[in-house]
Amino acid sequence: MLCWGNASYGQLGLGGIDEEIVVEPRKCEFFHGKQVSDVGCGRRHTAFLLEDGTVYTCGCNDLGQLGHEKARKKPEQVVALDAQIIVAVSCGEAHTLALNDKGQVFSWGLGSDGQLGLNNFEECVRNPCVSYLTHYLLILWGHIFSWGQNRYGQLGLGINGQSISTPQMIQSLQGIPFAQISAGGAHSFALTPSGAVFGWGRNNFGQLGLNDCNDRYFPALLKSLRSQRVIYICCGEDHTAALTKLRGVFTFGAGGYGQLGHNSTNHEINPRKVFELMGNVVTQIACGRQHTLAFTPSSGKMDSFGLGGNGQLGTRSTSNRKSPALVKGPWVVASTATDTDSEENCCVKRIYAGGDQSFAHYCSSLQNGDDTRIQDPQRKIYSLNEDLIQKWLNHSQGRLPLDISNEIDLVFSSASCLNGSFLSMSHPDHYSTSSKCSGLDMNMARLLFNKVIQEGHPEIAQQIAASLEKNLIPRLNNSPPDIEALRLYLTLPECPLFTNRNNYVTISIPFAKSVISLKEAPLKVLGNWWSTFESPVFQRLVELYKEVVVYLLQMHKVGIPAVEQRIFTCFLDTSLRLLEILHKVSEKAGHIIQYGKFYIHELDNLVDIRNDYVTWLQRQMYPMGHDGVVTLCKYPFVFDAQAKTTLLQTDAVLQMQMAVDQAQMQNFSSMFLPAVESVNPCLILIVRRENIVGDTMEVLRKSKNVDYKKPLKVIFVGEEAVDAGGVRKEFFLLIMKELLDPKYGMFRYYEESRLIWFSNKTFEDIDLFNLIGVICGLAIYNLTIVELNFPLALYKKLLKKKPTLEDLKELMPDVGRSLQQLLDYTEDDLEETFCLNFTITEENYGATEVLELVPNGENINVNMSNRQDFVSAYVDYVFNTSVAPLFECFYSGFHKVCGGKVLELFQPNELQAMVIGNTNYDWMELEKTTEYKGEYWTDHPTIRLFWEVFHNLPLEKKKQFLLFLTGSDRIPILGMKSLKLVIQPTGGGEHYLPVAHTCFNLLDLPKYTSLEMLREKLLQAIDHNQGFNLA
Repeated sequence: MLCWGNASYGQLGLGGIDEEIVVEPRKCEFFHGKQVSDVGCGRRHTAFLLEDGTVYTCGCNDLGQLGHEKARKKPEQVVALDAQIIVAVSCGEAHTLALNDKGQVFSWGLGSDGQLGLNNFEECVRNPCVSYLTHYLLILWGHIFSWGQNRYGQLGLGINGQSISTPQMIQSLQGIPFAQISAGGAHSFALTPSGAVFGWGRNNFGQLGLNDCNDRYFPALLKSLRSQRVIYICCGEDHTAALTKLRGVFTFGAGGYGQLGHNSTNHEINPRKVFELMGNVVTQIACGRQHTLAFTPSSGKMDSFGLGGNGQLGTRSTSNRKSPALVKGPWVVASTATDTDSEENCCVKRIYAGGDQSFAHYCSSLQNGDDTRIQDPQRKIYSLNEDLIQKWLNHSQGRLPLDISNEIDLVFSSASCLNGSFLSMSHPDHYSTSSKCSGLDMNMARLLFNKVIQEGHPEIAQQIAASLEKNLIPRLNNSPPDIEALRLYLTLPECPLFTNRNNYVTISIPFAKSVISLKEAPLKVLGNWWSTFESPVFQRLVELYKEVVVYLLQMHKVGIPAVEQRIFTCFLDTSLRLLEILHKVSEKAGHIIQYGKFYIHELDNLVDIRNDYVTWLQRQMYPMGHDGVVTLCKYPFVFDAQAKTTLLQTDAVLQMQMAVDQAQMQNFSSMFLPAVESVNPCLILIVRRENIVGDTMEVLRKSKNVDYKKPLKVIFVGEEAVDAGGVRKEFFLLIMKELLDPKYGMFRYYEESRLIWFSNKTFEDIDLFNLIGVICGLAIYNLTIVELNFPLALYKKLLKKKPTLEDLKELMPDVGRSLQQLLDYTEDDLEETFCLNFTITEENYGATEVLELVPNGENINVNMSNRQDFVSAYVDYVFNTSVAPLFECFYSGFHKVCGGKVLELFQPNELQAMVIGNTNYDWMELEKTTEYKGEYWTDHPTIRLFWEVFHNLPLEKKKQFLLFLTGSDRIPILGMKSLKLVIQPTGGGEHYLPVAHTCFNLLDLPKYTSLEMLREKLLQAIDHNQGFNLA
């Protein structure tokens, strides 16, 4: 051990020397051959801990701080601790603490301010006494306890003034994992494993680094150090030093003696890097009362700065130093040391400072020094890791030993322990923790949770479940003090206990409740973190709470006692609200998982969807507060295509029934009041094929809005078909084909995407756009799909959602790709490369027209800072500004029919599928669900020939067959099975063609006997399918 500084009270342990100050490192012969593991420095005394667990003290003893009555110039053993194995020592100004391997703290010395942590206020305690609420337990449990003098709020309890004699938990830090704590004269610091630094207490010199000189009674985060990856922090009387993982040393606070190392005596209220230590790989720092030490192993040298009047700088001088100065010691670099150096030269292991004394624990062998950048595992808080789990699993099966049971309870009852677990060591590592990065290794969390929860060890799973249920989850705070306290919200659901149905009510649902109870700021951070999940991880979380919802609905269907109905409602609402949060996160992040992954397919069998919709409508019209009823329509993302169709049908039936009822009431009145006109309960369109657009517009122009809600019946002039659905289907097909004809110029066709969009250069009557909107609405209300090749952006706009660049990529792939390249460009020459300004160029009947996207856009060049604005303006122009009046007419027409609450339940993709169907063709499913009548059955020779011919047709011909049979070449949102094709034999010979009864999806198929004949007649029929006949 090398020591230097103030020796006037014997605190250096050098024995009876004459000097009162030692100005350069001197070997303390007492420790020759002994292994020192820790040193605590008080104002005038020192405590030394040996590796065998014994404690020695020396120095001033006027207040009993040495714990013995022996000579004080050289170290003497504290015999009262003989029976203990001590693992750490610490000194205050005139008192001493020692921690044993069982987590007990022994204290002695001055106790007038309660600093001994005892219930009495004796002036001094000369014999060690045990306090069971200890510093070690606060690290173990992840809680920080404080006690003693509190004049400046240095206990972090939110108050100042009165001293506190018994350890108190700092509530405002609950849930944060801490790796280290440090106390100065009247200020305190705590450091997390990921480098977050919290300070509190006296701040008269800016020693808290918070950009002011105001004292803090509660712990405050040093935001300026968050990104610096701090791994060690130490405090002087009025200054602070921090060491970072990236080798930097920051100091702040009082600088009157140069203790900050900035070549000045200024005070610093913000952390400032010690410039003269830059370039050195500093691995250890230590603060004395008003001086600082820094050790650089690559050179084997130590620097010091600050107050030097008592020789504490070790520079062979008593001068103060304002910048780092070399400590004059027999230093040698560990890697270059040789055996011949061993007696004279010293390889530093660990440095210590306190009061006005300094120490360097050295070795003369080729050992490396301690690196405070690498955390001492003995000082680390408990976390769930592979070694600990293996230790638990190694016990013989059966009842858990008490020590293991307590250890499991300790980890799984402590938010701090779990928040300090599963930290990522790869890029980005846990030092990158921010509101956008959790610093977690989710794969490690899943593997370790699956390792600890095993069928072969049910007793461990039971203990973990009990700790989560009774201790951890009930104590979760809705406003955690820091983002590092949020990590368990990500990792816990990876625990297999959550997916066990037996734990839904006791663990999974209470956990969901704690998530949805979080305040806005922490919930936003959690959302950011979730959005970084890989799809399978996010999917597991969604599936978990979908299963919880299904479980609750199954329980409800079986029957729940009336007294438990309120609890059931609360559970269901909680689970659905968490799913709602996850759905919003997924949507905002651009679909982490497809929206269909949120569907709960079992709803159709578990819930009366129609009744649910009616209840939801009633709640919308007549809000009644929380009346104990959960309507699933409030969470429409859980409804699949089948359920959404049911909702649409329900709404259509309600709307149509209201329209029909109103018509009947009017008809009833007309019997007594001749002035009242009789009204048809259906909306009847009588149209000519050759003038389908004009006739339709004429009828709709005369119709009132209420008429659009009525069931639609279509009659083609001169045709005898009864409209049971098929005629209506053909009507939609023909009128959309006519309206989209290029001769009208209403829409622009994009060759690359094969999609259409409104043409702002049309000369047609704007009412035609209103008509198309009405037609789309009528198609939805009458559950008929239409051919309308618009991009998804149309349906977003109908649902009042903003189109994005992704929508432009769908409509105009080339332009979309170019704009994406603009956004992704990283070089500095963006302006020169792209040569863009805020304009758009359009072709207008052969002439080129330049339009400004913003006022004065021609004079605004696109650069790195405004390129996102340019892209947003471009997208807005294409989808909004340029077509505003046309879309408004379309929107108005659509909402005349479909305006209503039911639309709020749809995603844009779902609405698109309702209008135009989809192309998820499954031809085998079509064959599988086909029914046969008369002599036909599955293996009838003609039927076998039919399917052989059909499956060999090219895709276009198969689509034509669908058009021939159903009136549309797309399939409904519910898939092929919902088509319900029926085939029946027909009279006559093989020279007859197959006949389609489109109204019923019914095919009359003559009994063909040859493959060639069947193929020929089928193709003939589908190539000439326009026109209806009852034959």
